[in-house]
Amino acid sequence: MHLVLIGLSHKTAPVAIREKLTFPATVQQDALTQLKRLEQIAEAVIVSTCNRTEVYAVASGEDAGVEAVIDFLCDYHDLDRHELVRYLYIITGEAVVRHLFRVVASLDSMVIGEAQILGQVKEAYDHALNAGTTARAYNKLFRQSFEVGKRVRTETAIGESAVSISYAAVELAKKVFDTLDGRTILILGAGKMSELTAKHLVCNGVTRVLVANRTLSRAEEMADRFAGEAVAYERLYEAIAEADIVISSTAATEYVVTKTDLAPAVRHRNRPLFLIDIAVPRDIDPAVNGLGSVFLYDIDDLSGVVESNLEERMTEARRAEGIIEEEIAAFFAWAESMEVVPTVTAIRAKAEVIRQMELEKAMKRLDLSDKERKVVEALTCAIVNKMLHGPTARLKKAATGADGYLYVDVARALYGLEDSEDRRGPGMFRNLINQRAREIVEKQKETGDSFGDCGA
Repeated sequence: MHLVLIGLSHKTAPVAIREKLTFPATVQQDALTQLKRLEQIAEAVIVSTCNRTEVYAVASGEDAGVEAVIDFLCDYHDLDRHELVRYLYIITGEAVVRHLFRVVASLDSMVIGEAQILGQVKEAYDHALNAGTTARAYNKLFRQSFEVGKRVRTETAIGESAVSISYAAVELAKKVFDTLDGRTILILGAGKMSELTAKHLVCNGVTRVLVANRTLSRAEEMADRFAGEAVAYERLYEAIAEADIVISSTAATEYVVTKTDLAPAVRHRNRPLFLIDIAVPRDIDPAVNGLGSVFLYDIDDLSGVVESNLEERMTEARRAEGIIEEEIAAFFAWAESMEVVPTVTAIRAKAEVIRQMELEKAMKRLDLSDKERKVVEALTCAIVNKMLHGPTARLKKAATGADGYLYVDVARALYGLEDSEDRRGPGMFRNLINQRAREIVEKQKETGDSFGDCGA
């Protein structure tokens, strides 16, 4: 089987190009069905997110598969081929497996360690499964990739440190308070960053949201998104007195919150006040840090947390790369067992072990001369060889097609190569087959005989 991957991502293409090559859920089945109809393509999965579009295919040949997928992308989205190929990366063979494993482990993401990509790839696989465009190869590869993602999350701390300003704010808030459950936040201003930070805080337990803005209607609009309360701007310090956390991100050119005005609001507090100033220029006078139980962090403080955590994630990323190498080896050990030559060898080895066992039992019941023994031995060899010659020759021929590995898969199932054993105990029969297979391979090396048994 030939694995190919054609794609683009935030690393190779600007958003203006990426948005032209998306495959939303509503078109996935149609796109996958069209892709699978191509004679060069045996299996296909399309991963499409805001940061990447990738087509994974099992093809009849690497070059043919690559050309077929690029043509498909251009035709489906009505794009100029010469223009598109400037942004595409082309990956084949073992590198496809490594790339997919790195993607699901979030090592290829814009933010290393982000958790969303594993779910996005699972969704892409589900679309392909429902469209009937996956079989043994990609069912195995993608399911194993999900295990890779889980291993990386479980065995490393790659996703534990905040690497965005909004997540860093949440991390610092958790250090100020024992728990965020039941806390009240005040959003000052209606900027996107403050809204995102508030969203993360709510997801981590905050239950009450207040919003203050110079334009009350904008405050009401944002408050509705959190089922919160809009606060008239002249009541700003009253709202601060009620809040545990204040997120400020206005367009003001002077301090909105000053030490002089804040002091009365916090004078009788018996709990901390956590201020997050993510505005540039700053909204909150740094002097408020001199007030008791007031903790102020500005954009530089948060950026410092992010930078430190990114270094931690890079250390964890190196550990994740080791896990990926282990999983790549496991996948190709499986893939090697699906190749036609080892399969034919295993079939003949199993037949030879059975022949020898049955011959041994028959000889114990017969009183034959040496010449007669040789005749019977030759007879059993001839029967085995003639019975296997046609099927194995056709298997070798079929294996050269785009879906040839499916024939190998069926052959392994029909001959029971995955679970061979007999009455002498689990595993013993398989050991005999493996030993005989090694003998056949050695004989093939010595004689060049493609069958290597009984003078076939």
